[in-house]
Amino acid sequence: MIKRLFYLINLYFMSVFYSPVFAQAKEAQIQVDTGALRFQIPTFSDLLTFLMRFFFVIAGIAALIMMLWGALAWVTSGGEKEGVQAARDKIVAAIVGVLLIVVALAVIWSMEQIVFQGKICFGLSCMVTLPALLK
Repeated sequence: MIKRLFYLINLYFMSVFYSPVFAQAKEAQIQVDTGALRFQIPTFSDLLTFLMRFFFVIAGIAALIMMLWGALAWVTSGGEKEGVQAARDKIVAAIVGVLLIVVALAVIWSMEQIVFQGKICFGLSCMVTLPALLK
């Protein structure tokens, strides 16, 4: 009896809440008055440029934190050989990370300015530009 009651209640709610909707949507024309917003709506290029630069900033901050963590571990190691070696490894890893960031920045900047001459940009020295492959 309880199963049957549960089944009927479930069937009722499914028929009420899950019924198909036959609505025809017109082609939407969204118009935004940028003067009333008091700021410019960012483009996809602006977003990609921000994300590219933000990635390198976060990588630099992470390398700095890793270096400080290694220095703190070195100071608090108390002269133990294993503690000093672990701290030294952290500092070396952070320095290698900083060098990789600098090399990546140099390669990307060189590609933007020298190889592509500003026609294709990845977001470091100029805004991201994606060439139109299909016209």
